[in-house]
Amino acid sequence: MRMIVNWLLSAIALLIVAYIVPGFHVSGIFAALIAAVVIGLINATIGLFLKVVTFPLTVLTLGIFWFVVNAIVLKLASMFVPGFNIYGFAPAFWGAIILALINMIFRWLMPHKEEAREY
Repeated sequence: MRMIVNWLLSAIALLIVAYIVPGFHVSGIFAALIAAVVIGLINATIGLFLKVVTFPLTVLTLGIFWFVVNAIVLKLASMFVPGFNIYGFAPAFWGAIILALINMIFRWLMPHKEEAREY
């Protein structure tokens, strides 16, 4: 159930970013849902590889370079999902930053499952 809620929140975050960032376009909720899945898959494969390879540069830039990697992941996802378009690298970069902020807010608002402890 938690994974479905995270998926829906990611799709809603994409729709919010499309509303805020010019050049970042999502045609509807269905495209946002598919884009959220594709972004997750790319981030788990190619994105992970890019983050490992660029780790020294990320350390030098105090983590800011990860937004570049996330922008690349977003651009790759936009190539595969119809109805999800990013027109240029700048919208992808700003979209990655705003998407990270929105996801951070969503994670903060979600109730945390308390762990059961045995005494």
